[in-house]
Amino acid sequence: MFTLRCDRSARQLQLTRRGAAAGTMTVRTSSTARNLTTGAATDGASVSLPSNDPLVDAMGYSRGRFIVENTALPSLVLPAWSEVLRVAEDCRG
Repeated sequence: MFTLRCDRSARQLQLTRRGAAAGTMTVRTSSTARNLTTGAATDGASVSLPSNDPLVDAMGYSRGRFIVENTALPSLVLPAWSEVLRVAEDCRG
């Protein structure tokens, strides 16, 4: 339902919500919330962030979980597991 992928050549992380239409994705963590403008992707709505964006660290260090919201879809409550930061660190080089 949600994918976090590294584009190593561009040093960017791609956040994709399956089934979502392009528009706005809101990411909420225990320390921050941010609205992101998404574009259409083959399997949903996607946004790219620089690998050093503070939101990525907030997702990984959030207290137990972070939330992804899109219009017309149920909110996703995702665990703040170490994989989030591992993908970010691999992308940072």
